[in-house]
Amino acid sequence: MLADLLEFDFLRHTFITGVLIGLIGPLLGTFIVVRRLSLIADALSHVTLGGIAFGLFLEKKTAITFITPFYGGMGFSVLGAILIEKLRDIYKSYQEIGIPIILSSGVGLSVIFISLADGFNNDLFNYLFGSVSAVSLHDLYTIIGISIIVITMIILFYKELVTLSFDEEHARISAIHAKRIHFLFIILTALVIAATMRIVGVLLVSALMTLPVAAAMRLAKGFKQTLFLSVLFGEISVVLGLIFGFYFSIPPGGTIVMIAVAILLVAIMKNNLFSYQRKGVSSNE
Repeated sequence: MLADLLEFDFLRHTFITGVLIGLIGPLLGTFIVVRRLSLIADALSHVTLGGIAFGLFLEKKTAITFITPFYGGMGFSVLGAILIEKLRDIYKSYQEIGIPIILSSGVGLSVIFISLADGFNNDLFNYLFGSVSAVSLHDLYTIIGISIIVITMIILFYKELVTLSFDEEHARISAIHAKRIHFLFIILTALVIAATMRIVGVLLVSALMTLPVAAAMRLAKGFKQTLFLSVLFGEISVVLGLIFGFYFSIPPGGTIVMIAVAILLVAIMKNNLFSYQRKGVSSNE
């Protein structure tokens, strides 16, 4: 089945992209979940949708062709990340309020630009829910570049990100430049969301960044093990989702998410069963 999937160039592009997002999505998602910032992914995905609709509008109504929906979504995602940080500075006592503000703005912009671009079409549907044939060679190179940036930054600033994730107050009073690291973190999140939308779709991006992490947290015994299992579960979800999406002619995004949900349910049941067995052994003793 996998050999058939890799028979054509565009499918190979999709598969390579899937492997990359299966790595960087849960990898960065682990830090997002630990920091209790999961809603940031939702907010930025809705802003990304606004950028995609803006790109489609430019394609259909103007002569501007260099701002494609993909790059429009990426630009809006990064801009949304920057605005969230600005709002955190403005509302210092209510920093989480920036997330629903940006999310609502993203939804509003999406509705406006979708309407101006003559409503829903097949291209927009692919961006919403993913597609096995949507990744061009140019998109692949861009996603490879984003993946290299994300992995390099996580390796270089791993200790700082871990400190910021588990003890933000300590990070702020120490000499690790917590504000700069957080700004870098949210920009990386925006880039990962932009990279992931081609396969999973913007409406389901946050699921790939949180569901594998949630499953890993039920089984792992430490942070590094959580990182490893999150990436493993993410890769399994993406690869199987692409295969099923290709052979059953359905958008891969929904399939990827449902496989991730199935993995999460298995992890929860296994963890609960193990806890029940331990209680039983303790009672017998």
